[in-house]
Amino acid sequence: MPTIYEVAALAGVSPATVSRVLNGVNVSPEKARLVRDAAEQLSFTPSRTARSLRMQSSVVIALVIPDIENPFFTAMARGVEDVAQAAGYSVVLCNTDDDPVKEARYLDIAASENMAGIILATAGDQADVDRHTERGRPVVAVDRAPLGVEVDTVLVDNIGGGRAATTALYERGHSIVACITGPADVATARERAAGWEETVRARGGIPGPYLRHADFRVGGGRRAMSELLALPVPPDAVFVANNLMSVGALQVLFENGRATAGIGIASFGDLPFPTLAPIGISIVPLPARRLGETAARMLLERINGDEEPPRTVVLSNER
Repeated sequence: MPTIYEVAALAGVSPATVSRVLNGVNVSPEKARLVRDAAEQLSFTPSRTARSLRMQSSVVIALVIPDIENPFFTAMARGVEDVAQAAGYSVVLCNTDDDPVKEARYLDIAASENMAGIILATAGDQADVDRHTERGRPVVAVDRAPLGVEVDTVLVDNIGGGRAATTALYERGHSIVACITGPADVATARERAAGWEETVRARGGIPGPYLRHADFRVGGGRRAMSELLALPVPPDAVFVANNLMSVGALQVLFENGRATAGIGIASFGDLPFPTLAPIGISIVPLPARRLGETAARMLLERINGDEEPPRTVVLSNER
């Protein structure tokens, strides 16, 4: 019995296009003709069971994120849900805890449940989404761009944000600016640190001893700040590459009586809750909700038949 993939190959279109034609979704008349001709030539008859499953799952989207406890991802999820609900779709939230194995399991579930599409903030640089895209299931990467994967992507200006935060600290009169960033295998962490390093070098500073990689969580910020304070020449300011690590860094400053000693903090992203900080904190805004809204709109465009080449949208660091 011929498959949808054989029909797609003969028609010279993607399996997603064949699926859309068979399910009555609008495509160009020429592509519809090619699909119907190929199906007739191969005597292809779509499975009623498979079609039923597609129809049942066609209003469900998977949102795969690394840390539901981080208010940044919560706000992003709200943006996804707002757009999806308005279009008649439901969202299934999958929390990976930054674990690639757990992420792969959720991607397998999205495939087995035949969900309409996936919005993915990867746990690291790698993400196995080929089996989804090859079957015509759209995937949009958000916040983190997986390497070697050609899918739509929505990002923020991480390098520019790192520059802006570091510059703000220098302009407040600080002279030794350190950086606490995320894991080295996460693109956002590297990019934010790159913006910091570029600015430090432009000011004649030495980045090497003052860069710390952590885990994007409060505990990681605590450990990294403790290490920086223990240096022979500690920094007088720190750029922290996400909100939760900023909280951890501030906790250590308070515990060591350093919060009022002129040490500056710049955070990439709003602090998740009011922090008892008598010191001024520079904030690089992260448009979390807009990230989610933009990713959801792009995914819906793909679900509805958009076959343009993958594109990358970079949002400015504004509220």
